[in-house]
Amino acid sequence: MIKDIQLRVTLQEENYPDILTRKSAEFLGMQSEEISGVKILRKSIDARKKQIIFNYKVAVYINEPVPETSDYHFDYKDVSKAKPVHIIGFGPAGMWAALRCIELGFKPIVLERGKNVQDRRRDLKAINQDHVVNEDSNYCFGEGGAGTYSDGKLYTRSLKRGDVRRIFENLVFHGATDQILIDAHPHIGTNKLPKVVQNIRETILNFGGEIHFETKVTDFIIKDQNIKTLVLHNGKAMDVERVILATGHSARDIFYLLHEKNIALEAKSFAMGVRVEHPQHIIDSIQYSCSDERDPLLPAAAYSLVDQVNERGVYSFCMCPGGFIVPAATANGEVVVNGMSPSKRNNQFANSGIVVEINADKDLYKYEHFGVLKALEYQKDLERLAFTSGGRSQVAPAQRLTDFVEGKLSANLNPTSYQPGLKSAPLHSLLPKLIGGRLRNGFKIFGEKMKGFYTEEANIIGVESRTSSPVSIPRNERLEHPQIANLFPCGEGGGYAGGIVSAAMDGERCAEAAIIGL
Repeated sequence: MIKDIQLRVTLQEENYPDILTRKSAEFLGMQSEEISGVKILRKSIDARKKQIIFNYKVAVYINEPVPETSDYHFDYKDVSKAKPVHIIGFGPAGMWAALRCIELGFKPIVLERGKNVQDRRRDLKAINQDHVVNEDSNYCFGEGGAGTYSDGKLYTRSLKRGDVRRIFENLVFHGATDQILIDAHPHIGTNKLPKVVQNIRETILNFGGEIHFETKVTDFIIKDQNIKTLVLHNGKAMDVERVILATGHSARDIFYLLHEKNIALEAKSFAMGVRVEHPQHIIDSIQYSCSDERDPLLPAAAYSLVDQVNERGVYSFCMCPGGFIVPAATANGEVVVNGMSPSKRNNQFANSGIVVEINADKDLYKYEHFGVLKALEYQKDLERLAFTSGGRSQVAPAQRLTDFVEGKLSANLNPTSYQPGLKSAPLHSLLPKLIGGRLRNGFKIFGEKMKGFYTEEANIIGVESRTSSPVSIPRNERLEHPQIANLFPCGEGGGYAGGIVSAAMDGERCAEAAIIGL
């Protein structure tokens, strides 16, 4: 017999041997000897009160053996001679589109502008140390997309878009720890994601798919409202029957190309702001009510904050406990910051985007002459502003949190994890009122919600601008562009995802749609 039950375990009890078996026996009113084993299905931490509780969902095996491991099976087929589906982009959406094609018996041909995970590392080093951005290989572009060198956060609200568990199991199948199947807010870690991505690549190649790195699509040839040919950066042409467009939210050249060809696009609301960075021990002390170091059984504390300021949402985004801030620009002449964490989340800093909702219909009236690209141009202007105010390199403009709210230039800045370095700048006056004014009020509100969050020991660093795509590419109920047949906009770049898991699920859906009638 197997019974699924919920258990609550205190921080003190978590140290006890066989605590889950003992708790399960007590809950079920039986002897511990009757329980063959306990399998953890879900684990979360409740730190809202002084008594910290671990919440468990477990499967209790009563008088029957516990399976040693779960067997995750995916029916990949040899597709080396199968009909092709072309996929532009090899981030989460493109990867899972390719994997799903192989399951369904079709050959994915992936075109990725960037490099593989190993070769990308040199370009990331060049950004951090030399302040030089390779516009096709950086923290956003390359094998695995922006997700490869990120925290690998796997939390999603897109539960109706696909099978979340299936995505997680596929990640485990390709080398991620099975802990992601248990944790309430799972993550893989920037140190472990590249190997998972490499394993996915090898699966695709081993089953007959193709992946072409450093291959940039520069033009589409369309006849009779049907996409016929892809033109590559080297002038070569590639005839196609189905195209899944999974280029991510930072592939601005694709948006410009579609716009120049009068292919329908839509301006999309998104969010922009800054990164805030605290010493991790401050966040630990707030969340765990501890004056000294946190208990070793507890992970680096995270937080989630949201409020309404002047009819716009102000909220935390991509919170990285025990993490670091990285330069995420995709072109020279701009500064963009993002956050990530290693798997152990053991860095001395905690950082999070704190961003303001921007309504594309109401807030960008000065950019109306850009039409559907107005939000994109607004985004670019703020990134150029960050570049110039940081000193025209990848050094980022920054300010102590309290100085930003009080409207004064910081005489000096706190230590930071951001490798290119920081420069004191008056972000309180540089950021447009739409963003800066709401952030200043938002930080005060968040300081009331989390006593100790509002502190001079925190820096704010600009700008956090790549939260989601500022442009969406429309598609119909068949997931096809309504104007161009056989073109399937996909993932974050199309405006249909907001992270690794939702992008992966959308990639699978687009693959299923693309093969119909092929």
